[in-house]
Amino acid sequence: MKVNLRESNPALESIFQDPNQIISLDASFLIPPDRESITNQRISFSTFRDIWLDPVFGSFPKLAVHEAVLAELSSPAVQSFAYAMLDASPPRLQIHRDSDLTEVEQMLRNTIENRIRPFTRYCPERGLLSDRGEVKSLSYIAAKGLLYFAVHDSLAIQLIENAEDWSTGLDNIRAIKMYEPIFYLYAEGRSERKGLRMLYKHQYHLTNREKQENPEWSKFIAAMEALYGTRA
Repeated sequence: MKVNLRESNPALESIFQDPNQIISLDASFLIPPDRESITNQRISFSTFRDIWLDPVFGSFPKLAVHEAVLAELSSPAVQSFAYAMLDASPPRLQIHRDSDLTEVEQMLRNTIENRIRPFTRYCPERGLLSDRGEVKSLSYIAAKGLLYFAVHDSLAIQLIENAEDWSTGLDNIRAIKMYEPIFYLYAEGRSERKGLRMLYKHQYHLTNREKQENPEWSKFIAAMEALYGTRA
């Protein structure tokens, strides 16, 4: 996935100003990245929790996940973490439930889902359930008028960024890409920098193509600081 350093993301700028906003999460923000097909290295859940999950949940008090995404968490370790966040007092994770939508919101949600589905691999009528979490999350977020979807999935990002051209109905949603909270945690001193560097490299600077498209860590940080200011 390509890192955009040409322009700042208004969503990240807003979150720097006020981290107490509702941020909906895709499963890709909760599950350790699996790129073992192209590298011998893997990120264990314990490492992922130390450098990513705990700092993210410690930085943003209003994180949420759609019930369809919660159902996709097949790893016992990830499930245990998510339910611990749900059961915390006060809760550190909210659930978006379609049953909580008003009748008008439900109609809007259905309309938006029907617009999104043709671009995805989600077709329950044919038993195709890939992309279900993204489709359900985005439809709910749009119907509720929420602003932010934190995601590493390229299709979901395209659905948001091409909303006008594709008529997806997601025009008011802003995608928060994983490298942006990585920088947030770095800039705010919320996580160990060596670990963040490792996570960035694993996600954005691992393959030959990624090394051609994306800057290495120090140049990434310098470019992000130029866009958002130096806070560290």
